[in-house]
Amino acid sequence: MAEISAKVVKELREKTGAGMMDCKKALQETEGDMDKAVEWLRQKGITSAEKKAGKVAAEGLVDSYIHTGGRVGVLVEVNCQTDFVARNQAFKELVRNIAMQIAATPNVEYVRVSDIPTHLIEKEKEIEMGREDLASKPVNVREKIVQGRIDKRVKELSLMDQPYIKDQSITVEELVKQQVAQLGENIQVRRFARFVLGEGIEKEETDFASEVAAQTGKA
Repeated sequence: MAEISAKVVKELREKTGAGMMDCKKALQETEGDMDKAVEWLRQKGITSAEKKAGKVAAEGLVDSYIHTGGRVGVLVEVNCQTDFVARNQAFKELVRNIAMQIAATPNVEYVRVSDIPTHLIEKEKEIEMGREDLASKPVNVREKIVQGRIDKRVKELSLMDQPYIKDQSITVEELVKQQVAQLGENIQVRRFARFVLGEGIEKEETDFASEVAAQTGKA
């Protein structure tokens, strides 16, 4: 069995909030594979984030972020269990970082994959199944390819599945779990709104070439 270093154990603990001994055991059981160790801890129900996920989180903060130039703005609500944690600087920084993440990822529309309406997913599947590049493939192969495309697409829409902009090695979900471990409370991103200047307004388009031609003809 490979030697498990204290550094790797500490890294797993920061990711999951589980105890040092549990983290070491998970790494031993999975031969040092970090992702498998996280799964092992989750299956055992050991991670602190999993334990706290069922606790009511009704406190927290609503925060805003306006990007430089004032063309993009975000409002986000992040909940925790107590007002004490809501006033904690680490929690405030988490909320601000999540707001910045939303501003930086324009494709994100939902907090998590489970929030995406089923009818939208089914519509996407219907469109993908009808793609010309899949027409010659057997139905079972088509279904597997389409499912892969859909899984990728829904993750692109989900905030929690995005690589964290300040550390691409973790997702936003893992960032939140790290704070759950640090602050000792259930933390949930509840909702957000993203505003883009001029979005939805039909702008009058001018055909400059035609105007020039018309003016030339009048001359």
